[in-house]
Amino acid sequence: MPLALLALAVGAFGIGTTEFVMMGLLPDVADDLHVSIPAAGHLVSAYALGVVVGAPLLAAATARMSRRTVLIALMALFVAGNALSACAPGNGSLLAARFVSGLPHGAFFGVGAVVATTMVPPERKARSVSLMFLGLTVANVAGVPAATLMGQHLGWRATFLGVSAIGLVAIASLAFLIPRDHTHAPSTGLRGELAALRSLPVWLALGTTVAGFGALFAAYSYVTPMLTGAAGYAETSVTLLLALFGVGATAGNLLGGRLADHSLRGTLFGGLASLAAVLVLFPLLMRTEWSAALAVTLLGTAAFVTGSPLQLMVMEKASAAPSLASSANQAAFNLANAGGAWVGGLTLAAGWGTTSPALAGAALAVLGLGVAAAAYTVDRRRATPSTGRVVTTHMPEGSAAVHR
Repeated sequence: MPLALLALAVGAFGIGTTEFVMMGLLPDVADDLHVSIPAAGHLVSAYALGVVVGAPLLAAATARMSRRTVLIALMALFVAGNALSACAPGNGSLLAARFVSGLPHGAFFGVGAVVATTMVPPERKARSVSLMFLGLTVANVAGVPAATLMGQHLGWRATFLGVSAIGLVAIASLAFLIPRDHTHAPSTGLRGELAALRSLPVWLALGTTVAGFGALFAAYSYVTPMLTGAAGYAETSVTLLLALFGVGATAGNLLGGRLADHSLRGTLFGGLASLAAVLVLFPLLMRTEWSAALAVTLLGTAAFVTGSPLQLMVMEKASAAPSLASSANQAAFNLANAGGAWVGGLTLAAGWGTTSPALAGAALAVLGLGVAAAAYTVDRRRATPSTGRVVTTHMPEGSAAVHR
């Protein structure tokens, strides 16, 4: 694998760290800015909104630019957003800075996935995407805990300055490691990229992302009360258990990349089915501490097995607009984050029990399987012409084939 993938992984590590570290810093930020924790929680939503807005807009706006230049510019915007977060004098300005920090997220992963696949042979495309996403999953294992500890001991502003420093390292890595000859701008331009998104298979692929990762976030958003209320863990143990989720996600990401290079759809169907099975078993696994730890690890593995296949499928369905479609898939991922948490919250509000969000997630995983099956059916029908099918029979040399 090209060393240039390391540059993409470094950028992904920084993005993953700043996306998830706010959850651990909410009490510190709320206390320092004199706002309630629910009000500080809007900082998480502001980042997610920036991702949803920025992913398609920035990808479309930079459609004719060199992808190498786009990646460096996006990471520069990321550095600026985190530096502004560190200097924000109040909650309103911090909300705006978090929104700015989220803007380059989706476009970076979208354009980065396209660049990653151009640097490897066709049979290693999924693996190259998984190696870029490796930075995101490792951020959950090492980056987020380290950044949270930094914020708790040196102040939350130091955390965002540290993330800005990671962004500067990523810029240098991109400038030195990304080859110029693999990153020419596409010839379709903005109009061609937008036209390619009108395809039904593209929207079915995006729908699979929303449903599949919505299944993950329906359960993961409420995993802390499950661990403390159902499994009996102390709150001080939750951080370590969430690191186990990151370990599982890292393993699933690498496994999914390898498997998808052999069978993209098989890996996607298998991953969604495994995710549904893990979520169905969640209420049982949450009865003891050891099985709950296993459940959290398996959740990360099963969910992230589908990450690379989904990204690659969206890019293949919109081959004329891979950057925009790939970025739109990141927006879909964040919609899944918000939508899945909302669905899981509905089950808790209905009084169905602490582990009920996992069963809601299982239903979403089954829905994802249904959307993926519909996408497969559409592909089969488009691949088989309705008329003019050619059937070649065994005939003497010089005879014509029979058309019917």
